[in-house]
Amino acid sequence: MSLPFSVAAATAEIAGSDASFPIRRIFCVGKNYADHAREMGGDPTREPPFFFSKPADATVAATAGIAMPPRTDNLHHEIELVVALAKGGTDIAPGDAAACIFGYAVGNDLTRRDLQADAKAGGRPWDMAKGFDRSAVLSPIRPAAEIGHPTRARIWLSVNGESRQDGDIADMTWPVAEIIAELSTYVELKAGDLIYTGTPAGVGRIVAGDLVEGGIDGIGTIANRFT
Repeated sequence: MSLPFSVAAATAEIAGSDASFPIRRIFCVGKNYADHAREMGGDPTREPPFFFSKPADATVAATAGIAMPPRTDNLHHEIELVVALAKGGTDIAPGDAAACIFGYAVGNDLTRRDLQADAKAGGRPWDMAKGFDRSAVLSPIRPAAEIGHPTRARIWLSVNGESRQDGDIADMTWPVAEIIAELSTYVELKAGDLIYTGTPAGVGRIVAGDLVEGGIDGIGTIANRFT
């Protein structure tokens, strides 16, 4: 039968290419930098990685204007390294993880922190705190074939020119290969999956009118005005 509607598949830009990266799923890692784990009340020496998801169509371009989301008075920024997969599997060994990676991007895991706090207090899921519309800022993906697999690079974010987050991806508690390996014990990873790998300390509030800029050296930048 012919349906009276159509649905566009979610895609991401690929740096230097007219091709698009088809997004299958978005996975996110919580508290993957020791300093951020501490600022959120966690213990980085004892907590294994944990994961949550965002819808594939939650992505928003690196330079897009973003309307403030509804149902929150405390929207937070979280700058992150994003990994894009070209293939996947289950029970992937850390030594095989690099072969699964298509490329890397810069992300901002936007969070309705007040809704997250309420969900935590009530023992409820985080879906509406993390997986809302335009909650996953994403820069164009840089193919690993061009830039390799970076293990050390400055990661930073500013709001209206004021530094908020400044760290290095080398400080991740669980590096990319181990994240992929661990995640693949929970679900079968596949081509098109994106993994937001966690954020360094300094997460904070965004209000209407703010210009949020950030980047990871050698990978890309973001610059979004919130309206």
